Amino acid sequence: MNNFKIPKIRFMNFNDKWKYKILGEISSSIEYGLNASAKDFDGIHKYLRITDIDDSSRLFLTDKLSSPDVNFTEENYENYKLQKNDLLFARTGASVGKTYLYRESDGEVYYAGFLIRARLHDSYDGNFVFQQTLTDKYKQFTEITSQRSGQPGINGKEYGNWKIGMTSYSEQSAIGSLFRTLDDLLASYKENLANYQSLKATMLSKMFPKVGQTVPEIRLEGFEGEWEEKKLGSLGSVAMNKRIFKDETSEYGDIPFYKIGTFGGTADSFITKEKFKEYKEKYPYPEIGDILISASGSIGRTVVYNGEDAYYQDSNIVWLKHDQQLDNSYLKQYYGIIKWSGIEGTTIKRLYNKNILETNIFLPPSVVEQRAIGTYFSNLDNLINSYQEKISHLETLKKKLLQDMFI
Repeated sequence: MNNFKIPKIRFMNFNDKWKYKILGEISSSIEYGLNASAKDFDGIHKYLRITDIDDSSRLFLTDKLSSPDVNFTEENYENYKLQKNDLLFARTGASVGKTYLYRESDGEVYYAGFLIRARLHDSYDGNFVFQQTLTDKYKQFTEITSQRSGQPGINGKEYGNWKIGMTSYSEQSAIGSLFRTLDDLLASYKENLANYQSLKATMLSKMFPKVGQTVPEIRLEGFEGEWEEKKLGSLGSVAMNKRIFKDETSEYGDIPFYKIGTFGGTADSFITKEKFKEYKEKYPYPEIGDILISASGSIGRTVVYNGEDAYYQDSNIVWLKHDQQLDNSYLKQYYGIIKWSGIEGTTIKRLYNKNILETNIFLPPSVVEQRAIGTYFSNLDNLINSYQEKISHLETLKKKLLQDMFI
C-alpha cells in the first residue's frame, strides 16, 4: 500500500503528500501521570484528573482543576508538570480515549495517574495532532485498542502506536490555527448560551410571585399592583384533536400527525388532506399562538402552534382553550415553572385534564403586563435559540472539516 496520501480539503499553496507516523515517532516521551489524592483547589497548583476533561467536546474545563495532597516543593513532582506541546490521553474506564492539549494560558498544571502524557517534538504542531483525536478514525482506534476482558483501557505503548496523518510543519500550523479559531469561537458561543440560559432561569424565579406573595421580586418598569392567583380551570378548558386511529394513518402522506414520541420533532406518521379538513372543521383545533402541551411521557413540554397544517394525538397532546384574560406568550413561559396539581412528588407520568384545570397560576393586574413579560422572555428565548443554532452549525462545519482536512 502507498503510505502517501492527500486530504480532500486543504489550504492553497500546500502540495506536499501526507504520510502516516505513529505517536511514538513524533514524541520525545510517553509517560504516566502522578498518583496522588486530589484535595480542594488551592488557587496556585493545578492537578488535572481524568474527570476534568469534558465528555461532550473534550475541551478542557479549567474550573474543575484541583490540587493534590502532596508537597509541590519536592523536586520530583516537576516531572509531572505540563508544558507546551504536551498531549494527554485517558487510559482507563469509561473515559478511555479522551484527550487534552495543554495550553500555556492554563498556567502551572500537573497531571494525574490515569492520564498518559505524550510530549510532542517541537517540529510538530500540538493542536494539529490534538484535532486528529476528535476524528472518527481516532475513535475507531480507541474502541478497538481498548477492548479488554475486564475494564477497557489503553496503555502508553498502545497509544504510541496510534497512526497520525502528517504533513509539513507549515501546513500543520495552518490547519491547527484554523481549528483553534473554530474551538475558541465555539467556546465563546457556548459561554454566551450558558449565560443567557442562566439569566432566564434566574428571571423565571424572580419575575413571578412565590407562594404566599402577591408581587414578584423583580418587575418590569411601569407596572404596579398586586397579582392574583387563579386556577387554570377558571380561565379556560382543556382541548384536544379528535382521535385518529392507527389504520387512518400512513408512513407517507399529506398532513403530519404528531404522536407523543414525535411531539416537537419530526412526524413519522401522516393523515390525508380530506381527513384533516373534515376534522379541523368539525372538531376542536388549535388557534395560532395556542400552547400545545405534552400530557404523557415528558409531561409539560410545550410547542407553540404557528398555523401549520398538522394534527395531534388526542389526550396525549392538549392545549388550554381560554379567553382574553390570558396572553399566550405569558402562558408559555409560566408553563416552564408551573407545578401541576396532583402530580408533584408522585411517579405519575400522565397529565389528566383535572390536573391541568386545578393548577394555580399567578396573573398580574393587566394582560398588558402579561404580554410585556411574555415578550421579555421571548426575546431571551430568541437569543438562546440563536446561539444554539450557531453552535449546531459550527459543530457541523467542524465535523465536516475534521473528516476532510486529515487523511
